[in-house]
Amino acid sequence: MSLRYLSARVAQQIDDELMSAAGAYSLDQLMELAGQACAVALARVYDKAKYPRVLVCCGPGNQGGDGLVAARHLGFFGYKTSVFMPKPGSKEIYQRLKTQCDNMQILTTSDLDSLKTALASSDVILDAIFGFSFKPPVRAPFDEVLPLLTRSRLPIVSVDIPSGWDVEGGRPSSPLPGTDGSGGKKVDALDPDVLISLTAPKEGVREYRGRHFLGGRFVPKSFGEKFGLNLPEYPTTDLVVELLAPSENTANKL
Repeated sequence: MSLRYLSARVAQQIDDELMSAAGAYSLDQLMELAGQACAVALARVYDKAKYPRVLVCCGPGNQGGDGLVAARHLGFFGYKTSVFMPKPGSKEIYQRLKTQCDNMQILTTSDLDSLKTALASSDVILDAIFGFSFKPPVRAPFDEVLPLLTRSRLPIVSVDIPSGWDVEGGRPSSPLPGTDGSGGKKVDALDPDVLISLTAPKEGVREYRGRHFLGGRFVPKSFGEKFGLNLPEYPTTDLVVELLAPSENTANKL
């Protein structure tokens, strides 16, 4: 049976059930597992001997929390990791994850000038800005951030959904409008080289053509069957599995 791609509604439903009494996961656990899977996938594609410096770009929500976890694990893997988060999350869990990065002497920056400097001294970007709940338009300060990431020409690894893409509609056919008051400002969505879907792929990445990994080795088999996910087998002890291109893996909408 073919792997299924998820709508935003079903993706949220699965997350809610995983953290319900039936699933018994905490948000901390899911972030830890997701972030570690992202770090593993990045390391599989971008060996630290050639790409030793990783810039992790974090949004203020759970996606940013996954990014902070990934930054910490990449540090443990031997990468020189830095974090850019122009709008830090306010939740207590986000602050704790930031402190864990601080304890590893992972540098955090927050303004556009520091982002430009960080990009000039990085080898690869981990995009953990927007999650599957994102809806356009791109708002400040991220309307300035996405073009800078694109213009850097660094390889980009996106978490779950490339920033600027709609979770169901995919990459916009034209630049997204900004909301900084300039009226005609345009913002480009990211076009990552690598995508790491979490739990299961989302409908909006059905036509994604880069290398695509799944990090969902925390979904109980019973949940996979209940939601008809048809998840692939993970090799040996791996935390991620590489998916086939859409042309090789016909997916049904859930």
